[in-house]
Amino acid sequence: MISNQILQNTIEGLKAITRVDLCVMDTEGKALATTINNADEYESAVLTFVESPADSQVLQGYQFFKVFDEHQLEYVILAKGDSDDVYMVGKIASFQIQNLLVAYKERYDKDNFIKNLLLDNLLLVDIYNRAKKLHIETDVRRVVFIIETKNEKDVNALETVRGLFSGKTKDFITAVDEKNIILVKELKSNETYEDMHKTARVILDMLNTEAMTKVHVSFGTIVNEIKDVSRSYKEAKMALDVGKIFYSSRNVVAYSNLGIGRLIYQLPMPLCKMFIKEIFDGKSPDEFDEETLSTINKFFENSLNVSETSRQLYIHRNTLVYRLDKLQKSTNLDLRVFEDAITFKIALMVVKYMKYMETLEY
Repeated sequence: MISNQILQNTIEGLKAITRVDLCVMDTEGKALATTINNADEYESAVLTFVESPADSQVLQGYQFFKVFDEHQLEYVILAKGDSDDVYMVGKIASFQIQNLLVAYKERYDKDNFIKNLLLDNLLLVDIYNRAKKLHIETDVRRVVFIIETKNEKDVNALETVRGLFSGKTKDFITAVDEKNIILVKELKSNETYEDMHKTARVILDMLNTEAMTKVHVSFGTIVNEIKDVSRSYKEAKMALDVGKIFYSSRNVVAYSNLGIGRLIYQLPMPLCKMFIKEIFDGKSPDEFDEETLSTINKFFENSLNVSETSRQLYIHRNTLVYRLDKLQKSTNLDLRVFEDAITFKIALMVVKYMKYMETLEY
């Protein structure tokens, strides 16, 4: 169905040109959009007209018109006046609404197709048959972006994204849940992942300034066939989750740049628990005090360089060595040894992953 705002804009535009008052009603006689003050008084007349076989008629100083969608009556249009000129304006309004219905139906059909495509709800043969009917190319390069908004059903964010890409008719903007806006973008042959990062930054900046909304943007890998679009969507979804767990400071996350986070995210929970028990003997890194944790993080940031780490922490080198020795006694891992440092780093990431999965369970 066409939104009431679009209907209102349409009849206001026609009135501005023709000076004829118009009203669009549903089949139950309720006004959906109107420039007529007393439209409600004609509810019974509309109901009578709906039941009649006529497609148009004059009644009580108004022209009545029916608007169909594939033989199904959708709207009744009232045009104030009974002259031939008013009749022509009413017919123009009917054609205009009819064209809007066709356009919206095509958009809905495409939107419905894209949603089912993303969610893997279509058989392979149906994908290609429906794409052909909807005039959607099947063998072009595409990538899926997910824009996660802070608030559910963020209409401003959705409209901003649509405004940004609506001119590019081969791109699709849709949503399959309350918080995520999905962009299926068609790419030129020379566009790269660097270009995808730039597009993500444009989306991010536009939403921050236009919609005043803080968002996270992720995207999957580039695919060449329409049947693989769902894979790019799943990758973008994983990138969004992995970004939240391991790279919380990033607002843009690409599936192709997840590093070891991608591997850890796919580990089964029993294996994670077994690994942490083996490394920390039943303890958790959360039990370390703030001083120890900040020392560990800074040591990793500086690539296990004792001198640089002590300088940035404003402590003596021997103090840092003492802290590392203390950590070694409690965990049997010496962060100055590369292999132990890798084990410890992975263990910290596994703990982050486990904590995130626990929040999902609740």
